Amino acid sequence: MAKFEGVRWAPRQMRYQLIDKSLDILEPDARVFAVSRSIHYGLFLAFEGIRFFCRRDDAGRPELVFLNWPKNLERFQRGIAFNLGSDQQELVPSVPEMENVLARLYFRDESMRAFLLEMAALGAQGYLRPFTVDEDQSIGVTFPAKPSIRAAACRYDRYLGEPFCGMVVPHLVRAVGANKMGCLKLGVNYLMSVKAVDWAKSVCPEAASALFLDDDTAAPVEDRHITEWDSSCCLFGLRDGTVVKIPEHDLILPSVTIQGLTAILRRKGVRVVERHVKYGELLEAARSGRLVVVCSVGTAGILNRCQKLVLVDGRNAPVFTHHPDASHPLFNLLGEAREEYWRIYKGEAEPPPGLSLYRYVV
Repeated sequence: MAKFEGVRWAPRQMRYQLIDKSLDILEPDARVFAVSRSIHYGLFLAFEGIRFFCRRDDAGRPELVFLNWPKNLERFQRGIAFNLGSDQQELVPSVPEMENVLARLYFRDESMRAFLLEMAALGAQGYLRPFTVDEDQSIGVTFPAKPSIRAAACRYDRYLGEPFCGMVVPHLVRAVGANKMGCLKLGVNYLMSVKAVDWAKSVCPEAASALFLDDDTAAPVEDRHITEWDSSCCLFGLRDGTVVKIPEHDLILPSVTIQGLTAILRRKGVRVVERHVKYGELLEAARSGRLVVVCSVGTAGILNRCQKLVLVDGRNAPVFTHHPDASHPLFNLLGEAREEYWRIYKGEAEPPPGLSLYRYVV
């Protein structure tokens, strides 16, 4: 499973109670009650991952930089709403409310200052993780009585990275479309991600990521559609220079990062097509050489090009191994897009149309 490396946690955690709108700055290892519904039943467990950069402004103060992050907050908001009852929807926080609590109140606490100044000096990648829990002491199978948002932040050196080995895992599904959960960042979806990578390692020990198909497991494997990697979305680079993005739907997490990357690619003159891809098409493209590269795209890793993709048949037996064509111009263009995406955060490149930077002096 893809993992963070070189993590350094911020010195404080945040808690924001949705009922009374109270904010507390907590110790970094602040606990949740052992008898919380969130612990026993996984109720009210939604989360978000948000990349940020910290630099000093002209006055030497820490300045936080986010790219297009209202999209992250909207996605988090949908996850919160899913986890609350019909009579609790008024508790769902607005996007401006979450923006204020996270970017201003949490990061502006004096206890965070030294951590942010160190981040700015290192030019490190930052990751903000807001998540929800039920703060009530109860094991009842009901909606949360004390819903809250907690948040922790860290800096890190690397996530997944290149080279990485991926494997198609058709016998497991990450989410079920009928429940309309695959488009949300919910804890219940990610257990299957870990199980899929665990199975992939039993076939290919160096496997670090699993590529899922849709939830129509009764259909022939070639007729099923690609959905996404275990913890990220995917892009396909083809021999004719086209990049294919899977459309957003009930089984696809609406990736904020992939929207930015495709905008950068289009600015570079790359043709980006949004359409569904059947597994049979992927197999044929890999075997014929039309497939140049398969990419993993997500908040923490931005974009990583798969160096080895093991494709299997309906009995989970390997039938073909794809390696990227590193000599193709598109392979390098995708790497350049990744670097440009991070340079936008650092103020070294302009965002393409449709992407906005958000800055907060803390």
